[in-house]
Amino acid sequence: MDPVDALTEIAALLERERASRYRSKAFRTAASAISDLSAEQLADAAGLRRRAGIGDSSFAVIQEALAGGVPQYLAELRARYAPAVSTLRGSLRGDLHCHSNWSDGTTSIDEMASAARALGHEYLALTDHSPRLRVANGLSPERLREQVAVVAGLSGDGFTLLSGIEVDILDDGSLDQEDALLGELDVVVASAHSKLRMEARAMTRRLVAAASHPRVDVLGHVTGRLITGERGTRPPSEFDARAVFDACAAHGVAVEINSRPEREDPPDDLIALALDAGCLFSIDSDAHAPGQLGLLDEGAARAERAGVPAERIVTTWPLDRLREWTSRAR
Repeated sequence: MDPVDALTEIAALLERERASRYRSKAFRTAASAISDLSAEQLADAAGLRRRAGIGDSSFAVIQEALAGGVPQYLAELRARYAPAVSTLRGSLRGDLHCHSNWSDGTTSIDEMASAARALGHEYLALTDHSPRLRVANGLSPERLREQVAVVAGLSGDGFTLLSGIEVDILDDGSLDQEDALLGELDVVVASAHSKLRMEARAMTRRLVAAASHPRVDVLGHVTGRLITGERGTRPPSEFDARAVFDACAAHGVAVEINSRPEREDPPDDLIALALDAGCLFSIDSDAHAPGQLGLLDEGAARAERAGVPAERIVTTWPLDRLREWTSRAR
Protein backbone atom coordinates (compact mmCIF):
# COMPACT_ATOMS: atom_id res chain seq x y z
CA MET A 1 0.00 0.00 0.00
CA ASP A 2 1.04 3.63 -0.27
CA PRO A 3 3.43 4.32 2.62
CA VAL A 4 2.06 7.82 3.25
CA ASP A 5 -1.43 6.35 3.56
CA ALA A 6 -0.12 3.67 5.93
CA LEU A 7 1.66 6.17 8.18
CA THR A 8 -1.33 8.52 8.21
CA GLU A 9 -3.77 5.74 9.05
CA ILE A 10 -1.54 4.55 11.90
CA ALA A 11 -1.45 8.11 13.28
CA ALA A 12 -5.23 8.38 13.01
CA LEU A 13 -5.78 5.09 14.83
CA LEU A 14 -3.35 6.05 17.59
CA GLU A 15 -5.11 9.39 18.02
CA ARG A 16 -8.25 7.65 19.20
CA GLU A 17 -6.66 7.65 22.68
CA ARG A 18 -5.13 10.71 24.37
CA ALA A 19 -2.26 8.56 25.64
CA SER A 20 -1.05 8.14 22.05
CA ARG A 21 -0.33 11.83 21.26
CA TYR A 22 3.46 11.47 21.09
CA ARG A 23 3.39 8.33 18.97
CA SER A 24 0.72 9.61 16.61
CA LYS A 25 2.67 12.84 16.06
CA ALA A 26 5.77 10.82 15.16
CA PHE A 27 3.89 8.94 12.43
CA ARG A 28 2.34 12.14 11.06
CA THR A 29 5.81 13.69 10.96
CA ALA A 30 7.11 10.68 9.04
CA ALA A 31 4.22 10.90 6.57
CA SER A 32 5.05 14.57 5.94
CA ALA A 33 8.74 13.74 5.55
CA ILE A 34 8.10 11.36 2.62
CA SER A 35 4.99 12.90 1.06
CA ASP A 36 6.91 14.63 -1.75
CA LEU A 37 9.51 11.92 -2.43
CA SER A 38 9.77 10.21 -5.79
CA ALA A 39 9.53 6.44 -6.19
CA GLU A 40 13.28 6.35 -6.66
CA GLN A 41 13.89 8.25 -3.41
CA LEU A 42 11.52 5.98 -1.53
CA ALA A 43 13.37 2.95 -2.86
CA ASP A 44 16.69 4.28 -1.51
CA ALA A 45 16.47 2.64 1.92
CA ALA A 46 19.79 4.02 3.15
CA GLY A 47 18.89 7.58 2.18
CA LEU A 48 15.42 7.20 3.61
CA ARG A 49 16.79 5.99 6.93
CA ARG A 50 18.91 9.11 7.27
CA ARG A 51 16.03 11.47 6.51
CA ALA A 52 14.83 13.70 9.35
CA GLY A 53 11.51 12.60 10.80
CA ILE A 54 11.96 8.90 10.01
CA GLY A 55 12.41 6.69 13.08
CA ASP A 56 12.78 2.94 13.44
CA SER A 57 9.05 2.23 13.61
CA SER A 58 8.07 4.50 10.73
CA PHE A 59 10.94 3.18 8.59
CA ALA A 60 9.69 -0.38 9.12
CA VAL A 61 6.16 0.63 8.14
CA ILE A 62 7.42 2.31 4.97
CA GLN A 63 9.43 -0.74 3.94
CA GLU A 64 6.52 -3.14 4.53
CA ALA A 65 4.15 -0.87 2.59
CA LEU A 66 6.57 -0.60 -0.32
CA ALA A 67 6.86 -4.40 -0.36
CA GLY A 68 3.17 -4.53 -1.22
CA GLY A 69 1.54 -5.63 2.02
CA VAL A 70 -0.31 -4.04 4.90
CA PRO A 71 2.32 -3.20 7.54
CA GLN A 72 2.07 -5.45 10.58
CA TYR A 73 1.69 -2.56 13.02
CA LEU A 74 -1.18 -1.13 10.98
CA ALA A 75 -2.90 -4.52 10.87
CA GLU A 76 -2.60 -4.80 14.66
CA LEU A 77 -4.07 -1.33 15.18
CA ARG A 78 -6.94 -2.00 12.78
CA ALA A 79 -7.85 -5.07 14.83
CA ARG A 80 -7.46 -3.22 18.15
CA TYR A 81 -9.55 -0.22 17.13
CA ALA A 82 -12.23 -1.87 15.07
CA PRO A 83 -15.07 0.66 14.91
CA ALA A 84 -18.31 0.10 16.76
CA VAL A 85 -21.02 -0.86 14.28
CA SER A 86 -24.47 0.74 14.16
CA THR A 87 -27.09 1.60 11.59
CA LEU A 88 -27.30 5.10 13.03
CA ARG A 89 -23.70 5.94 12.13
CA GLY A 90 -24.61 6.14 8.46
CA SER A 91 -27.19 8.83 9.25
CA LEU A 92 -24.72 11.23 10.86
CA ARG A 93 -23.86 14.17 8.62
CA GLY A 94 -21.44 16.04 10.85
CA ASP A 95 -19.94 16.82 14.22
CA LEU A 96 -20.42 19.90 16.42
CA HIS A 97 -17.50 19.55 18.85
CA CYS A 98 -13.79 19.39 18.00
CA HIS A 99 -10.53 21.15 18.83
CA SER A 100 -7.43 22.34 16.97
CA ASN A 101 -3.97 23.42 18.05
CA TRP A 102 -5.35 26.90 18.60
CA SER A 103 -6.35 25.53 22.03
CA ASP A 104 -5.54 22.00 23.25
CA GLY A 105 -5.84 20.02 20.02
CA THR A 106 -2.77 18.48 18.41
CA THR A 107 -3.09 19.62 14.79
CA SER A 108 -4.03 22.56 12.62
CA ILE A 109 -7.53 23.63 11.70
CA ASP A 110 -6.84 22.65 8.10
CA GLU A 111 -5.85 19.11 9.12
CA MET A 112 -9.04 18.71 11.17
CA ALA A 113 -11.13 19.92 8.24
CA SER A 114 -9.33 17.59 5.82
CA ALA A 115 -9.94 14.62 8.11
CA ALA A 116 -13.63 15.49 8.35
CA ARG A 117 -13.87 15.67 4.57
CA ALA A 118 -12.19 12.26 4.31
CA LEU A 119 -14.85 10.81 6.63
CA GLY A 120 -17.57 12.17 4.38
CA HIS A 121 -18.80 14.83 6.80
CA GLU A 122 -21.11 17.48 5.40
CA TYR A 123 -20.05 19.84 8.20
CA LEU A 124 -17.79 20.16 11.21
CA ALA A 125 -17.90 22.80 13.94
CA LEU A 126 -14.55 23.97 15.29
CA THR A 127 -15.10 24.55 19.01
CA ASP A 128 -11.87 25.46 20.72
CA HIS A 129 -11.89 26.43 24.38
CA SER A 130 -12.72 29.80 25.94
CA PRO A 131 -10.37 32.13 27.91
CA ARG A 132 -10.76 30.83 31.47
CA LEU A 133 -9.51 27.37 30.55
CA ARG A 134 -5.88 28.49 30.51
CA VAL A 135 -4.57 24.93 30.81
CA ALA A 136 -6.17 24.33 27.39
CA ASN A 137 -4.89 27.62 25.91
CA GLY A 138 -8.41 29.00 25.73
CA LEU A 139 -9.09 31.67 23.10
CA SER A 140 -9.36 35.31 24.06
CA PRO A 141 -11.97 37.35 22.17
CA GLU A 142 -9.20 38.67 19.91
CA ARG A 143 -7.85 35.20 19.09
CA LEU A 144 -11.35 33.86 18.51
CA ARG A 145 -12.05 36.63 16.01
CA GLU A 146 -8.82 35.73 14.21
CA GLN A 147 -9.87 32.10 14.14
CA VAL A 148 -13.30 32.88 12.70
CA ALA A 149 -11.58 34.54 9.74
CA VAL A 150 -9.46 31.42 9.18
CA VAL A 151 -12.47 29.11 9.41
CA ALA A 152 -14.33 31.13 6.79
CA GLY A 153 -11.82 30.10 4.14
CA LEU A 154 -11.93 26.34 4.66
CA SER A 155 -15.33 25.36 3.24
CA GLY A 156 -16.24 24.17 -0.25
CA ASP A 157 -16.95 21.14 -2.43
CA GLY A 158 -19.88 20.00 -0.31
CA PHE A 159 -18.18 20.53 3.05
CA THR A 160 -18.69 23.38 5.52
CA LEU A 161 -16.44 24.23 8.43
CA LEU A 162 -18.59 26.00 11.00
CA SER A 163 -17.26 28.60 13.42
CA GLY A 164 -17.85 27.75 17.05
CA ILE A 165 -16.61 27.51 20.60
CA GLU A 166 -16.74 25.21 23.59
CA VAL A 167 -17.48 27.95 26.05
CA ASP A 168 -16.84 27.35 29.74
CA ILE A 169 -19.87 27.50 32.02
CA LEU A 170 -18.83 29.75 34.89
CA ASP A 171 -19.77 29.02 38.51
CA ASP A 172 -22.96 31.11 38.33
CA GLY A 173 -24.06 29.65 34.98
CA SER A 174 -22.88 32.58 32.86
CA LEU A 175 -20.65 32.00 29.85
CA ASP A 176 -16.91 32.64 29.51
CA GLN A 177 -16.93 34.81 26.38
CA GLU A 178 -18.29 38.11 25.10
CA ASP A 179 -22.00 37.74 24.44
CA ALA A 180 -21.94 39.64 21.14
CA LEU A 181 -19.08 37.49 19.89
CA LEU A 182 -20.96 34.30 20.78
CA GLY A 183 -23.80 35.65 18.66
CA GLU A 184 -21.50 35.80 15.62
CA LEU A 185 -20.60 32.10 15.78
CA ASP A 186 -22.36 29.26 13.99
CA VAL A 187 -22.38 26.87 16.97
CA VAL A 188 -21.96 27.32 20.72
CA VAL A 189 -21.26 24.28 22.91
CA ALA A 190 -21.39 25.08 26.64
CA SER A 191 -19.56 22.81 29.09
CA ALA A 192 -18.46 22.87 32.72
CA HIS A 193 -14.75 22.19 33.30
CA SER A 194 -14.18 23.37 36.87
CA LYS A 195 -15.72 22.90 40.31
CA LEU A 196 -17.39 19.73 39.08
CA ARG A 197 -17.94 18.61 42.70
CA MET A 198 -20.09 21.65 43.39
CA GLU A 199 -23.05 21.04 45.73
CA ALA A 200 -25.99 19.56 43.81
CA ARG A 201 -28.40 22.48 44.10
CA ALA A 202 -25.76 24.97 43.00
CA MET A 203 -24.69 22.74 40.10
CA THR A 204 -28.33 22.38 39.04
CA ARG A 205 -28.74 26.16 38.98
CA ARG A 206 -25.48 26.49 37.05
CA LEU A 207 -26.45 23.99 34.32
CA VAL A 208 -30.05 25.21 34.08
CA ALA A 209 -28.78 28.75 33.58
CA ALA A 210 -26.46 27.60 30.79
CA ALA A 211 -29.18 25.53 29.11
CA SER A 212 -31.47 28.57 29.25
CA HIS A 213 -28.91 30.98 27.81
CA PRO A 214 -30.01 32.39 24.43
CA ARG A 215 -26.57 31.77 22.85
CA VAL A 216 -26.23 28.06 23.70
CA ASP A 217 -26.90 25.31 21.15
CA VAL A 218 -25.39 22.21 22.79
CA LEU A 219 -24.82 21.28 26.44
CA GLY A 220 -21.49 19.43 26.38
CA HIS A 221 -20.45 16.34 28.43
CA VAL A 222 -23.04 17.21 31.04
CA THR A 223 -21.82 15.14 34.02
CA GLY A 224 -18.09 15.73 33.49
CA ARG A 225 -17.32 12.15 34.46
CA LEU A 226 -14.22 10.18 33.43
CA ILE A 227 -14.47 6.40 33.48
CA THR A 228 -11.05 5.40 32.13
CA GLY A 229 -7.89 6.80 30.55
CA GLU A 230 -4.59 8.38 31.47
CA ARG A 231 -6.25 11.22 33.38
CA GLY A 232 -7.74 8.70 35.79
CA THR A 233 -11.38 8.44 36.75
CA ARG A 234 -13.74 11.13 38.00
CA PRO A 235 -17.27 10.71 39.37
CA PRO A 236 -20.15 12.51 37.67
CA SER A 237 -21.27 15.88 38.95
CA GLU A 238 -24.36 15.78 41.12
CA PHE A 239 -27.39 17.76 39.97
CA ASP A 240 -31.12 17.48 39.30
CA ALA A 241 -30.89 15.98 35.83
CA ARG A 242 -34.62 16.30 35.16
CA ALA A 243 -34.51 20.05 35.81
CA VAL A 244 -31.49 20.45 33.53
CA PHE A 245 -33.01 18.40 30.72
CA ASP A 246 -36.35 20.19 31.05
CA ALA A 247 -34.47 23.45 30.52
CA CYS A 248 -32.71 21.99 27.46
CA ALA A 249 -36.03 20.85 25.99
CA ALA A 250 -37.70 24.18 26.67
CA HIS A 251 -34.95 26.16 24.93
CA GLY A 252 -34.20 23.76 22.07
CA VAL A 253 -30.70 23.01 23.39
CA ALA A 254 -29.25 19.63 22.36
CA VAL A 255 -27.81 17.30 24.98
CA GLU A 256 -24.44 16.11 23.78
CA ILE A 257 -23.74 12.38 23.53
CA ASN A 258 -19.98 12.64 23.91
CA SER A 259 -18.26 9.88 21.94
CA ARG A 260 -14.95 9.85 23.80
CA PRO A 261 -14.45 6.41 25.40
CA GLU A 262 -13.08 7.92 28.62
CA ARG A 263 -16.28 9.93 29.03
CA GLU A 264 -19.34 8.09 27.62
CA ASP A 265 -21.25 11.10 28.84
CA PRO A 266 -24.10 11.21 29.66
CA PRO A 267 -24.50 7.76 31.20
CA ASP A 268 -27.23 5.55 29.75
CA ASP A 269 -29.74 6.33 32.51
CA LEU A 270 -29.44 10.05 31.85
CA ILE A 271 -29.83 9.55 28.10
CA ALA A 272 -33.13 7.81 28.91
CA LEU A 273 -34.16 10.71 31.14
CA ALA A 274 -33.30 13.27 28.47
CA LEU A 275 -35.31 11.27 25.94
CA ASP A 276 -38.30 11.31 28.26
CA ALA A 277 -37.90 15.06 28.76
CA GLY A 278 -38.17 15.60 25.00
CA CYS A 279 -34.59 16.73 24.42
CA LEU A 280 -32.70 16.97 21.19
CA PHE A 281 -29.26 15.32 21.05
CA SER A 282 -25.95 15.97 19.33
CA ILE A 283 -23.57 13.04 18.80
CA ASP A 284 -20.11 14.62 18.89
CA SER A 285 -16.54 13.34 18.83
CA ASP A 286 -14.93 16.01 21.07
CA ALA A 287 -11.91 15.27 18.87
CA HIS A 288 -8.55 16.75 19.78
CA ALA A 289 -6.77 15.14 16.80
CA PRO A 290 -7.85 14.11 13.28
CA GLY A 291 -8.08 10.41 14.09
CA GLN A 292 -10.47 11.09 16.96
CA LEU A 293 -13.15 12.38 14.59
CA GLY A 294 -13.83 8.69 13.93
CA LEU A 295 -14.98 8.26 17.52
CA LEU A 296 -18.44 9.17 16.24
CA ASP A 297 -18.74 5.40 15.67
CA GLU A 298 -18.78 4.91 19.44
CA GLY A 299 -21.31 7.66 20.12
CA ALA A 300 -23.64 6.44 17.40
CA ALA A 301 -23.55 2.89 18.75
CA ARG A 302 -24.38 4.14 22.27
CA ALA A 303 -27.25 6.29 21.00
CA GLU A 304 -28.65 3.40 18.98
CA ARG A 305 -28.51 1.07 21.99
CA ALA A 306 -30.28 3.73 24.04
CA GLY A 307 -33.06 4.00 21.48
CA VAL A 308 -32.47 7.63 20.50
CA PRO A 309 -34.46 8.33 17.30
CA ALA A 310 -32.39 9.70 14.42
CA GLU A 311 -34.77 12.61 13.90
CA ARG A 312 -33.98 13.91 17.41
CA ILE A 313 -30.23 13.95 16.73
CA VAL A 314 -29.25 17.31 15.24
CA THR A 315 -26.08 15.89 13.70
CA THR A 316 -28.22 13.73 11.40
CA TRP A 317 -29.78 16.88 9.96
CA PRO A 318 -28.64 18.44 6.67
CA LEU A 319 -26.79 21.73 6.99
CA ASP A 320 -29.72 23.97 6.05
CA ARG A 321 -31.91 22.43 8.76
CA LEU A 322 -29.04 22.65 11.25
CA ARG A 323 -28.64 26.35 10.47
CA GLU A 324 -32.38 26.91 10.96
CA TRP A 325 -32.06 25.34 14.41
CA THR A 326 -29.01 27.35 15.47
CA SER A 327 -30.70 30.57 14.32
CA ARG A 328 -33.96 29.74 16.14
CA ALA A 329 -35.79 32.37 18.20
CA ARG A 330 -34.52 32.20 21.78
